[in-house]
Amino acid sequence: MAQTAKLTDEEQVTAHIQKLEPGLREIIRGLRQIILAADKEVGERIKWNNPSFYYTGEMKPFDPREYKREIIVFNLFKNRIMLVFPSGAKLNDTTGFLEGEYKDGRRIHVFKDIDEVKSKAPILQGIIQKWLTLVEK
Repeated sequence: MAQTAKLTDEEQVTAHIQKLEPGLREIIRGLRQIILAADKEVGERIKWNNPSFYYTGEMKPFDPREYKREIIVFNLFKNRIMLVFPSGAKLNDTTGFLEGEYKDGRRIHVFKDIDEVKSKAPILQGIIQKWLTLVEK
């Protein structure tokens, strides 16, 4: 019996994106490139049935329910392109990019199209880089 090789995290993300409708796929690919280019310690995987980006470096032990490693989780429910920042409230975002006041500390940003993704790329990368400076290593 032949064993099927398990896909890497990156291959799983690629496969997930391939299944999306073309317009959404273009936006997700653009966001993926921007997020991964922000820092070499940003990794990707499928979590909660969507692309997710996380800190790959060493960290102090913590309760996994705190999601301290998670940077961004996509929410593509009903073709909405929402980026969820599980610990976004920790960031002092003066740009207005991070929205919402959730008790659990998450913040969000909703993208409408590829032009918005391109125009906000520097802000998104800045948010990620600022988040990385707050990681408890």
